[in-house]
Amino acid sequence: MAMRAEVIARQREAMRKHGLDALVAISPENVAYATGFVVPSQPLMRWRHAMAVVTADGRTAMVSVDMEETTVRGRLADVETRIWGEFTDNPMQCLAALLSDLGLARARVGLEFDYLPTRDYASLAARLPRAALVPAEALFDRLRQFKTPEEIALLRRLSRISDKAILDSFKAVKPGSSEMDIAAALTRSVYEQGAEHFKLMIVATGERSQLPNVGPSERRLAVGDVCRVEIFAIIGGYHAGVCRTAVVGKAPPEAERIYANLVACKYLVLDMIKPGASSRAVYEAFLRKFGELGLPPISFVGHGIGLHLHEEPYLGKYADTPLDAGTVLGIEPLCYRTGHGFGMQLKDMVRVTETGSELLSDVTDTDRLFVIG
Repeated sequence: MAMRAEVIARQREAMRKHGLDALVAISPENVAYATGFVVPSQPLMRWRHAMAVVTADGRTAMVSVDMEETTVRGRLADVETRIWGEFTDNPMQCLAALLSDLGLARARVGLEFDYLPTRDYASLAARLPRAALVPAEALFDRLRQFKTPEEIALLRRLSRISDKAILDSFKAVKPGSSEMDIAAALTRSVYEQGAEHFKLMIVATGERSQLPNVGPSERRLAVGDVCRVEIFAIIGGYHAGVCRTAVVGKAPPEAERIYANLVACKYLVLDMIKPGASSRAVYEAFLRKFGELGLPPISFVGHGIGLHLHEEPYLGKYADTPLDAGTVLGIEPLCYRTGHGFGMQLKDMVRVTETGSELLSDVTDTDRLFVIG
């Protein structure tokens, strides 16, 4: 098996435009981008370097710690792979030898300066004194904004997994159940649907629904509670984050009115997303609609998503970026502090198509609050 052909082709084109002879992916995200999988222990132990090398003329190679040799060779049987011993070798020496053998000892090589530790950079630079080692993190970030058909299909699948898992968790509980019961049903559904992992599981009910990023507690559901539940299902390092809000038995005062505004904001944003649309204009339109509630707004209503939880572009106030077809966004009208003792959120996954937008998280009917019990 080889690295991902379309991704490698895009990297080669980027190298041509930026005058690079090779790109070295070092972070778990960009290694997964090139190879299609996450080296299991790399995100857990940063020093266990796995590195994917792509040259301007299309050659590919891999560097891996010995602990992960069987995994890497099993997934990349057709790719040259160099192995370094975790307790006996220097990974930068291994990478430098590989680059030299590829004829890149005097080349311009793009690295992830925002990931590689300073000590390792110094070690690599000392071993390649005639090479020009240049920052390439912005190049990787820009490349990843344009999702391939394979990536879009995966993100669509993940979006539906996250969406259905939350719906399953709402259906599995009743008044008196705990937040831990929601979490149990949520994670069971994620894995039953085929996800490999998940991140940032948020289970926030009652007064805790006002807190941004909290996990489940032993708190028990009572009639009138508002419940915010969010999860990011993961396959191959890719994330799809979905958030849903429900009420237990009966909505508290003002909940229906606030939620109706969030739903209207969702459709407004969906209608405005298309190629060439101004990211700031989308946010400003959201602000006008959300402003009807008289509540403090968030600084963005959407962001790119894929191998990171948050990627460029942001639909917010700090930048203005034209949207591109092939970008996947998480959009999330929300208000944590409503002034009524609860918070509400509606987060969906959206693809920018050639003509508009496609809702990827399309399992749950979010037009009305889901009622638990």
